[in-house]
Amino acid sequence: MDKDRAEGAMDKAKGSVKKGVGEVTGDEKMKAEGTADKAKGKAENAIGGAKDALRGDS
Repeated sequence: MDKDRAEGAMDKAKGSVKKGVGEVTGDEKMKAEGTADKAKGKAENAIGGAKDALRGDS
């Protein structure tokens, strides 16, 4: 597994938590940060998946 996939999973999890806290507390900035972290995590995961596929690690 490529390190980008692991980092992507961490960022997605962190983003989910931040977004949830932002929704519960009404903090729009935190909610937006969470959404951005989730998107970053998805992108990192996709990049890592592509690297794994090129190496034949799928």
